[in-house]
Amino acid sequence: MRAALTLLLLLAAAHAEHRGRPYVRDKVCREFKTLGKENFRTLTIIANSRKFSNATFEEIGHLVREIVSLAETCCAEGADPSCYDDGSSALSAKSCRRDSPFPAHPGTAGCCTHEGLEQKLCLAALRHPPQELPRYLQPSNEELCEAFKKDPKDFADRFLHEYSSSYGQAPLPVLLGSTRTFLSMVSTCCISPAPTACFLKEKLERKTISLLTVMSNRVCSRFTVYGKDKVTFSYLASLAQKLPSASFEDLFPLAEDAAEVFSQCCDSVAEDCMQKKLSEHTAKACSALSGRDERFADCCKGKNLMQNYFCISALPPAPAPKLPEAQKPTDEQLCGEDGARHAKGYLFELARRHTGVPDAFLVELYAAADKVRGECCSAKDASACLGSKRRRMGEELPPFLEKANQLCGQYTKLNFLDFKKRLREGLVQTMPEASPEVLGQLVEQRADLASTCCAPNSPPLYCAAKV
Repeated sequence: MRAALTLLLLLAAAHAEHRGRPYVRDKVCREFKTLGKENFRTLTIIANSRKFSNATFEEIGHLVREIVSLAETCCAEGADPSCYDDGSSALSAKSCRRDSPFPAHPGTAGCCTHEGLEQKLCLAALRHPPQELPRYLQPSNEELCEAFKKDPKDFADRFLHEYSSSYGQAPLPVLLGSTRTFLSMVSTCCISPAPTACFLKEKLERKTISLLTVMSNRVCSRFTVYGKDKVTFSYLASLAQKLPSASFEDLFPLAEDAAEVFSQCCDSVAEDCMQKKLSEHTAKACSALSGRDERFADCCKGKNLMQNYFCISALPPAPAPKLPEAQKPTDEQLCGEDGARHAKGYLFELARRHTGVPDAFLVELYAAADKVRGECCSAKDASACLGSKRRRMGEELPPFLEKANQLCGQYTKLNFLDFKKRLREGLVQTMPEASPEVLGQLVEQRADLASTCCAPNSPPLYCAAKV
């Protein structure tokens, strides 16, 4: 496994990760010989499907054939020492052709204005943005077996491509383990005399790795978009809304711990980094919070820590308690060494007082607060700058929170048709002059925002734009 993961790192940059150095050639050839052609090919599909998540199966297929052929030819006994460098240069040149069969990328044309090593490195840096909403839907057992029996190799290749592109932000070891156990399940159960019972047993055994894939893809997607600081706040706000009776001091260390897990494990090739460290984090959270809340205690009863983590993540926000108005941090606190912590503390207090406002909205507030600190704390008159921002916030923040709370509260309580009806009624009252066409567009826009971004695990890039 360790050798396989080393290879994945080498292949992750796809056809352009060939620096023309003997070291790289020797490394790839050593892994090719260790793994064998088929394992090498499988891992190439996974690596490039992650990197080019919007590529078609056919585009990935072209790329995989070229990479495997390059390794097979240039790693053979007696191959010319320049074979690998020449072959990788030919791949880069092929990428730059107008009729290139490789995954399309808008940055390719810019890279192709360079030459030699610079062109290769530029192409190597290209990658598609991750899919924020995984598109892989597992077929029924019968459909799986029908496709498998028709062409086992084509079935495996297509699954590896679709699954890896959908869950490409999951750490490589997690993705590798998940795809391997899935294909093992299908190949075992589709020839079993009792396939239904076989699938049931195998799916139960796969439950932990399946949950780990989904959860790690989700948290690592957020970590990639948000970065460590913003992820810390996002996690803190989520805990605050699930357990609004807890204090900042109770929850902030757990949020920092979670962000540290993601920073260590999302890009790690250690086989058990994510499962081990996320399990340790879950144990800490259960120890700290089970005694404070029945729902947390129920989630923490199981022996499988991954399932416990999934349970905690899925907990809906608690009803907002009646608390006094949150104390705003002073200018000195905001612009001091712990300014980011004080900003988190204040927005934490808002989150626990408005538990219906989802993460997508709160993170935008945190980003705005961070921007204000950056602008004002470096200004000549920081107090005047912060004063004007406070006045504006005092005018705009309450209606923003109220609208977000109302939108997501209605979406949660009503069925979708009634929710859209309520949206239209509200818009008619506030915009009586609007035409039916404009009202219809606004209803659809807000319904789309609510259906995608009111969930606690909403896609961060998409929702940032929507909010």
